[in-house]
Amino acid sequence: MARKSRKANRRHPLATVVLIAIGLVVTGGGYALLSSTTTATADTSATSQETIEEGQKLFAANCATCHGMSLQGTADGPSLIGVGAASVNFQVGTGRMPMAMQGPQAMQKPPQFTDEQTAALAAYVASISPGPAIPDPSLLQGDGDATNGGELFRINCAMCHNVHGAGGALTEGKFAPELTGVAATHIYEAMLTGPQNMPVFNDDNLTPEDKRDIITYLKYLENNPSPGGVELGSLGPVAEGLFAWIFGLGAIVALMVWLTAKSN
Repeated sequence: MARKSRKANRRHPLATVVLIAIGLVVTGGGYALLSSTTTATADTSATSQETIEEGQKLFAANCATCHGMSLQGTADGPSLIGVGAASVNFQVGTGRMPMAMQGPQAMQKPPQFTDEQTAALAAYVASISPGPAIPDPSLLQGDGDATNGGELFRINCAMCHNVHGAGGALTEGKFAPELTGVAATHIYEAMLTGPQNMPVFNDDNLTPEDKRDIITYLKYLENNPSPGGVELGSLGPVAEGLFAWIFGLGAIVALMVWLTAKSN
């Protein structure tokens, strides 16, 4: 019995080799995973730092004259401290900045920077002081609730931009721009940052889902023609009344003149 017990407790000759192999595999795998994670983090940090440095160079060459080297602002331009990446992406991505000339408001024009340069400028400004970030792509797909978006747009936006997003005049030479053809990213960023004369609709006023629904409504209007026929600029009863007055009344006057001439 003692001999059998010793045989039962005796290790297999290959047990030590197997244990060593398992230890090497576990240790090597853990080291490889840790190493790859560290490398990826280092690469990401290096890329981000390179982007910020590139943005700093672009800012110094193109923006600092008006906004100051430290983003503190000057007599010719406001401070950019705290505006965030979203504001920079909107202003530069729509060509409003740099401004061509001083005026009541910055005019939209073809962008002067590439998407990569715009992203670098946004990253640099955001690195100086935190602010609203560029929206998540999932909120820009136009797949929200168009009905809710239309209601929110009519309540919060239509008094300036028109119920159809056709734009409208404001005071002192300012205006609310037309929203047809505007990128979803820029619509979201405008609501988030309040450029020009527009109020700020932060996430307490309009949640990200609300902003998504408004974008869905605007894109629905953009992609679906008016069921009522000619839109006349989508300016509402003023344009329609003017059309009826000029052409309708004009046709009646012309007919009366013709009948009078005919009778004579």
